[in-house]
Amino acid sequence: MKKNTLHKTMALSLAAVMAAGTIAGCGSGKDTAATTAGSEAANESAAAEGTEAASSGAEITPGAGIEAWEAFSENVTLKIPVYDRGMEGVPAIGENYWETWVQENFGDKYNITVEYVPITRSDVLTAYSLLAAAEDLPTILMEYDYPKQAQWVSDGYLTSYDLQEFAEIAPTYYQAMVDNNLLQYSELDGDRYFALANRTYYDTSYTFVTFYRQDWLTEVGYDSYPTTWAEEKEMLQKIKDAGICDYPLGGHMITGAGVDQNYSFRSYPLDEENWAVYGDFAIPALGDEANKRYVERENEKYNLGFLDPEYYITDAETEKANFINGKCIQYGAYISADMDWLNSFYQTNPDADVRVKIQATTEDPEANTVPAFRANNPYGMMIGFSSQASEDEIKAAMMYMEWMIQPDNLFTMQWGYEDDNYTVGDNDLPVSVGDYSGDHKQGYSNNKDYWAVAVESRDAGTIEDIIKANSPQGLPKDFSQEIIDNYYAQKECSEKGWAITDCNFAVVIESASEYQATLTSLYTEYRDKLTMCAPEEFDALYDQLAQEYSDAGFGEIVEERTAAYEEGHSTKLAE
Repeated sequence: MKKNTLHKTMALSLAAVMAAGTIAGCGSGKDTAATTAGSEAANESAAAEGTEAASSGAEITPGAGIEAWEAFSENVTLKIPVYDRGMEGVPAIGENYWETWVQENFGDKYNITVEYVPITRSDVLTAYSLLAAAEDLPTILMEYDYPKQAQWVSDGYLTSYDLQEFAEIAPTYYQAMVDNNLLQYSELDGDRYFALANRTYYDTSYTFVTFYRQDWLTEVGYDSYPTTWAEEKEMLQKIKDAGICDYPLGGHMITGAGVDQNYSFRSYPLDEENWAVYGDFAIPALGDEANKRYVERENEKYNLGFLDPEYYITDAETEKANFINGKCIQYGAYISADMDWLNSFYQTNPDADVRVKIQATTEDPEANTVPAFRANNPYGMMIGFSSQASEDEIKAAMMYMEWMIQPDNLFTMQWGYEDDNYTVGDNDLPVSVGDYSGDHKQGYSNNKDYWAVAVESRDAGTIEDIIKANSPQGLPKDFSQEIIDNYYAQKECSEKGWAITDCNFAVVIESASEYQATLTSLYTEYRDKLTMCAPEEFDALYDQLAQEYSDAGFGEIVEERTAAYEEGHSTKLAE
């Protein structure tokens, strides 16, 4: 298929996906309901013609959008954040061909200088706070987590914006928010702060998988990874006894948002108030029963010798190297067509039988756990506009968002150039070239940190097609089918109510903004103490540290969240 024909075909596919993105998750009985206090009107469906939202929305007038744009009379500098993930094998920020491509195809045409600002992925809050203190915030602030964006509102980093103006400048982007029912998440305390990228298949987390050494399991008599804790313990002990690996579960330091996801240790069906008050992704809920059960399991792993005694000083890159060098049985990562570390793994272990761990779909009665997990938010990246930016700079940012979401531009940023970055498969869909290393080499995960401002994933064809296109390429093994199997296992869990979307509040939780950094640091200290203590000391130590954690600010957060929930200022569990 010729390149321009493929672009047209994919443009239609992308447009259809953006218009129907929420349909995939509608069968899930565990996603948050579409009612948020302070923004209920925004949750109404778009008008029949698809050009007008509800009363709290906006109207797209004829002639709006790119065709109406004119170049700025004076040059405008647009600063766009990009995650600096510190990964080898991908072009550095500031040395990326695709930054030049955006400048030449977007910036130069409208007299905009596009600058990309590196944001440390492992410490986003600190990165932005330093920029804010220097009065050098990027024009937009992007994050996946609602609490972080709420904190930036509270800290004064963000300015509200006019939805009607946004709809005039960026009608395609605006309509995608309407079609995917995302306007409900755009308000905080009654003001409009956020624009939101679409996320398809959000009721799973299929893009993150765990790879494990099946050859090790085969050596000790297992044909697949166990799905109960009793069987897993037995398997791990056999690996230790056979001398295959000293600390088979390895481990890494406890740091940053999203640690200790305890969804499997919660009681189902969920209690809605507990879910709203203690179920937050960003601040670990030390003191809640689910957290206690989770950490007690980690203590058991440590005392059985399954975790590396030095896990607490092991960073992500070292953990990855440990898997490559045969020091642990598994490693989890986001999939992409080009995964250099898997190439390194096979160079070191050419005969290894590596497989994808498939999501369990049944309860573990003996351990009193269910195979639940954190589903994604219905939206992808949340975009806020800097309070330090001028009106022209914010307008340029809105133009950039609209330009990026255009199917042709999005396709090129996601897939690159034919024959270099992708080929065309038998089904007339693009297939990434996994080992391309020329001048057009894409950034992390096929340039994702550049185009995530528009959508969350590369969507081409069916979910099977999408997974095949995004699976690692150029390896001794094709993992596509295993990743597909894992996706459908997660869908099965979702249908049982075990895929959990976290609660969002429509008001700022002031105490969360005030204490998050302190509690995140304190949790790391307390979690390590609890992991490494003797089992008989665990209960007393947990109660003591939970009280100290509460006194350090978490108790105030619990009180404020409870009040917000009782006043109706939160999302709800679906019935």
